[in-house]
Amino acid sequence: MKIALIQMNSQPDRDRNVKTAEALMEQAVAREHPDLIVLPEHFDWTGGTPNEKRRAADDVPGGEAYAMVQAFAARHRVWVHAGSLLERNPGLKRIYNTTVVFDSDGREVGVYRKIHLFDITAPDGKVYAESATVATGDQLLIYELKGFRIACAICYDLRFSGLFNRLSAEGVDLFILPAAFTEQTGKDHWEVLCRARAIEFQVYFAACGQCGTYPAPDGEERRTYGHSMVCDPWGDVVARAGGDVTVLTASLDAARLMEVRQWIPMQDHRRDLGRADVRVAR
Repeated sequence: MKIALIQMNSQPDRDRNVKTAEALMEQAVAREHPDLIVLPEHFDWTGGTPNEKRRAADDVPGGEAYAMVQAFAARHRVWVHAGSLLERNPGLKRIYNTTVVFDSDGREVGVYRKIHLFDITAPDGKVYAESATVATGDQLLIYELKGFRIACAICYDLRFSGLFNRLSAEGVDLFILPAAFTEQTGKDHWEVLCRARAIEFQVYFAACGQCGTYPAPDGEERRTYGHSMVCDPWGDVVARAGGDVTVLTASLDAARLMEVRQWIPMQDHRRDLGRADVRVAR
């Protein structure tokens, strides 16, 4: 299976972002003929104030970004894992950070709403408070394409191995992670965590990021890390982008999954430790 990751530099401008995403997907189809296209987190809107984000949130289904991707998938007969977009949450103040997956007929396969929200104070003092704007999702999503079982996660989810452990229990072969990692955390943790998830669960791991700068609510520019990558189940990075807008492609081989899993049969060795007694020595 061939996948194409669309690394973008989205801004608080939906029309611009939607047109850019469509142009980059057109490029991917023309040059690479992928089976699956992956967009980054917040491909439709990045940055701005909390109120601007709330106003920018759109309908799922039916919004502008949703409709563009749906039509693109049907027109080009390609699956699209639509990174994440801002989803309106009718009647509530907080919106959702939502992945939508479309098949090659343009049908919605499913949605995943981000579960772990990015509420941190970074070492440089910058405050990120995603939960001030975004509500937490409560359901996981797995879908199948060309013999691969594919699971969804978004950005900050990457740090929570329990989520991937739960998904892995359902026989996942590929994790897809749209992201908008900060440059500060990305340079130290991005590759380490992506490769770790691939190794510990013996899966392919495709991480599709935002890159470049965007305006933050306080008026300053913030920088995302980029460096989208695909790791194989041994933890080797088989495709890697830099820090600029680009299309990154990789071919995934089911035989590689079987090979690695035969070398180290971790699934046979896993134990459910959820109810194991823990003794704390004093």
